[in-house]
Amino acid sequence: MRAVVMQGLHKPLALETVDDPTPKTGEVVVKVGRCGICGSDLHMTEDPAYAVNKGDVLGHEFAGEVVALGKDAEGLKVGDLVSVIPLQSCGQCAACKSGEVAWCDSFGLQGGGYAEYAVTRPNQCIRLPQSASMADGAIIEPLAVALHGVNMSGMKPGDKVLILGAGPIGLAVAFWARRKGASDVIIQDLATFQEARAMEMGATGFCVSPDDPVGSVERMLGTKPDIVFECVGVPGLIAQAVEQVRKRGTICLLGLCTRPDTFNSFAMLSKEVRLITSAFFTRQEYEEALDALDAGAAEPRALVTDTISLADTPTRFEALRKRTHECKVLIAPGQ
Repeated sequence: MRAVVMQGLHKPLALETVDDPTPKTGEVVVKVGRCGICGSDLHMTEDPAYAVNKGDVLGHEFAGEVVALGKDAEGLKVGDLVSVIPLQSCGQCAACKSGEVAWCDSFGLQGGGYAEYAVTRPNQCIRLPQSASMADGAIIEPLAVALHGVNMSGMKPGDKVLILGAGPIGLAVAFWARRKGASDVIIQDLATFQEARAMEMGATGFCVSPDDPVGSVERMLGTKPDIVFECVGVPGLIAQAVEQVRKRGTICLLGLCTRPDTFNSFAMLSKEVRLITSAFFTRQEYEEALDALDAGAAEPRALVTDTISLADTPTRFEALRKRTHECKVLIAPGQ
């Protein structure tokens, strides 16, 4: 089969022909229909903290068709259309049975979506309803990540929300925040590339003011926000969020940052700010994201800005390192 393969850190990906996968006991093979390029995929090719190696196939936001079943692979049949939960899990432990799959002892990140076929487990597959496309199946993962962050934050109807970063996760947070009753949702970014898309996703305002990030947001809201979602993952934004959030407000970290960061803990303590982190999601949240699409929510589909072939993936992957109007680019291995 064809696959886009890691060549090592700081090296471009390459399209190669590799062996077709064969399912082991308890596994299934999925013919990949669509796979999203995630910002964390870009980080994986640059940062050793992610422990991705030469020869690995990236891609954890994918959906497709079940084409082969290994021995004792139960609950699915050949021909089922599924979205794959990329959190590897056993499916049998207490954490898995409660839906908290990220806390399974077998946890790991499922990759393999930058290829024609990928191997996974039945318990990681969610059947797609007739209303859902392959593209829908590929955007459920970032929607679930954002939903988990909103749930973890304790956001209440009527809250005023600030989102730092207009990438796919920040935009998805805006969708859920408005859907769950936030009165104001401001997205703050360093460029206007995603302003129109942010408003389409549910934001009530968009702010670009690098010279005065704190005052500009307060003027837009008329007050300080109740919750700040940090969806970028760069040093310095925790300190900025502490300045921006109201007294006894909440900061929720969703951006992945592997570099050391510093902030003035006294500034946080003196405001009694609640700082929480959010990295994964539950099975129930994954299903809720799919249910929203199935019920007709059109806003998340605005995340997708292009669909490309496997052959085009190495070049487009490198191009995404620079900020553009692109948001979520999907790979269609069958093209």
